[in-house]
Amino acid sequence: MGGIDHLWAGWRSAYLDSATSGGLEEERADGSLFERILHGGQPDEETFVVHRGERCSSILNAYPYTSGHLLVLPNRAVAELEELDDSEMRDLWLEVRDAVAAIKRAYRCDGVNIGMNLGRAAGAGVPEHLHVHVLPRWHGDTNFMTAVAETRVIPEALPVSWRKLRDAWPTTASGA
Repeated sequence: MGGIDHLWAGWRSAYLDSATSGGLEEERADGSLFERILHGGQPDEETFVVHRGERCSSILNAYPYTSGHLLVLPNRAVAELEELDDSEMRDLWLEVRDAVAAIKRAYRCDGVNIGMNLGRAAGAGVPEHLHVHVLPRWHGDTNFMTAVAETRVIPEALPVSWRKLRDAWPTTASGA
């Protein structure tokens, strides 16, 4: 057999259709994928924007490693950290802090992974718009499906994750 197996996740199609018209990696005159999501005029519950700040926001990852996988990003497309101004840099890390707090509150996880992939060679899926991955982790959360069957199982639909994180977002968020 060989290769990776896929499990049907039909709930993603509406999100992908609305967010990626023109393709995920296509750079367009009307903005990066994330700018189109943030400024497209669609309701947050349809685009899975969990929090909007003045300079930075948080959205659910359409291709999560696990339930609750957030992407924290500046509201304008910036490819490199050194392109952020001081206010954006400050707000980005305050937004990351608030994302961690929301994830811990919503998922009661044992740990949190935080990371960035800057540039296509580093694995960035949207290289023109930097973003910080913030996701919950649990002791023993590697299971046989990933390790043996090369298949990832996401036990929660994006709308459920969105509601949990939106409800858990700190009300005294100072970052945005």
